[in-house]
Amino acid sequence: MEDTDASYVAFVEVAWQRHLRLAILLTGDRHRGEDLLQDCLVRIYERWRRLARADDPHAYLRRMLANGNVSLWRRLRRERLVADPPDLAADRTADRHPDAELLRHALLRLPPRQRAVVVLRHYEDLPEAEIAGILGCSVGTVKSQNARALAKLRAALREPIFERNG
Repeated sequence: MEDTDASYVAFVEVAWQRHLRLAILLTGDRHRGEDLLQDCLVRIYERWRRLARADDPHAYLRRMLANGNVSLWRRLRRERLVADPPDLAADRTADRHPDAELLRHALLRLPPRQRAVVVLRHYEDLPEAEIAGILGCSVGTVKSQNARALAKLRAALREPIFERNG
């Protein structure tokens, strides 16, 4: 049992760093991304003995993240209006590209399914067939969602609100 727990702890230490950015990009929010990743890692622990023998538990986790996010946005599909929006902490990473924040805001404007396709295709560099399997749709749907999302991103990044003042 201790070997199983030690291998799970080692997996989590690697997985947290490796998959946190994916979770944040999928959810559009750091806190929701951390929650999603943590929930998936807890569910993986429940199945760890079987998953530890699998070829790639990271691929399983990636699929869980994408499916978990799809389930989340299906549940939270309705917009909730509030009188005062919450304050959002800015991520101030020194080595970020100057346009990274602009791209992040443009990604957040995409529908969740298109955002998932773009993130899995261009950030995780997964093939279209694997993305289709993760999202439970056809390869053609992945291709069309990717094309629509990229067109929206290009258009959004040309809008005046996204232009830099410098």
